[in-house]
Amino acid sequence: MVARMSRRWFMSGAALVVVAAPLLVPSPAMAAPPRPDMVTVDSEEMDPAIAVRAKANPDLFEAVLSQVDWLATAKGQTSSPKAANLGPKFTVVVHIGEQPKQTYDLYPLAAGGPRAFRPAKQPDKRKTTNAWFYGRLNMSETLRAAGVPLPERPETLHGGIGGGERVFDQDTLNPGRDLDKLLADLREVLLLNGAVVLAITLGLAGISLLVRRRTR
Repeated sequence: MVARMSRRWFMSGAALVVVAAPLLVPSPAMAAPPRPDMVTVDSEEMDPAIAVRAKANPDLFEAVLSQVDWLATAKGQTSSPKAANLGPKFTVVVHIGEQPKQTYDLYPLAAGGPRAFRPAKQPDKRKTTNAWFYGRLNMSETLRAAGVPLPERPETLHGGIGGGERVFDQDTLNPGRDLDKLLADLREVLLLNGAVVLAITLGLAGISLLVRRRTR
């Protein structure tokens, strides 16, 4: 009797494992979506296009990808600039495997700062809209590091949250010039204070002289 009950429990447990096994295996729909592993940069002046692969150069790949990965779902930040103010255009295409998924146009030398454009027509056929954005300030140097023929811009300082860098004028970073200016300003303040004290002293002396004459 005990053996028969044990056999039944064993058979019930085995059947439960067979039924539940497919539920324990993660389905393809639940698996994490594949990440981009290559970006290409192209323009009318470049032949062939530059390809940056995650495996070959992960740091450079992440740097170039960071220029455009936030544009996929972002809302437009600016109206369409004048074409004459945009400068050269560089098209960045994001790939997964060998399949292009996203495409964006970057204008690192645009007047007033870098610009980025997201076209409504995307390689992966997803629905989106045309939109213009303010690009990151290190766009030019990042593309240049990838091999894009752009002029060097050493005034662009890297580091900052989310790619937000600050651009300083060369004079701003000159402590000697600032010290000289500080001393000159201090000298002017001292001279001005001295002139005020002298004027007050002469005024008091004149008043004292007038009072002495009237009291005689």
